[in-house]
Amino acid sequence: MKIAIINGSARKGNTLTAINSFIKGASEGNEIEVINPDKLNIAPCKGCGACQCHKGCVDKDDTNPTIDKVAAADMILFATPVYWWGITAQIKQVIDKCYCRGMQMKEKKVGIIVIGGAPAGDKQYDLIRSQFDCIADYLAWDVLFYKPYSANGKDELAKDIEAMKEFEMLGKALEK
Repeated sequence: MKIAIINGSARKGNTLTAINSFIKGASEGNEIEVINPDKLNIAPCKGCGACQCHKGCVDKDDTNPTIDKVAAADMILFATPVYWWGITAQIKQVIDKCYCRGMQMKEKKVGIIVIGGAPAGDKQYDLIRSQFDCIADYLAWDVLFYKPYSANGKDELAKDIEAMKEFEMLGKALEK
C-alpha cells in the first residue's frame, strides 16, 4: 500500500515522534512517504477554478508534485499539532491545494493524529475532528482512525509508552 504522511509540524517534537512510531509499525510491506509542507514552496489556493478539480494547479511551485503524491496514495495520514484550536496552516495549505485534484482524492483511506496541550477530551479536538469529518463525507474517505493526544513538552509523547505502542499498532493494522 502507498501511504502519504502529511506532517503538519515544522518542529521535531511530539508530532514527528508519533509519525516515526506509526512508520515503525507500517513499514513492512508498505511504501511510505512523509511530506513536510514547511519545507515546500506551496502558494495558497487562489480559487481560480482553472484546475476544474482534476487538471492540477496552475501555480508553478511545489503544489503539483506534492498533490500527485497524495493522489497516488492508497492511504493518507494527517498528523498535526493543535494551533489555536485547529490544524496547522501547513497541513491546511496542503488540504486546500488538494482541490486541484479533488476528483482523485475520493475514497481514500485516512488516518488522523492530533497532538495538543489540552487534555484529549478538550473542545479543540472536537473542532478538528468536525473539520475532517466534513472533508471525509465530501470525498467519501474511509477514516480508519482519529487519535487525539495530549502532550506539552517537546519529548513528552515519547515518554508515553502506551501511546508509542498504539501508534505502532495503528501502522501494523493497515492492510498490506
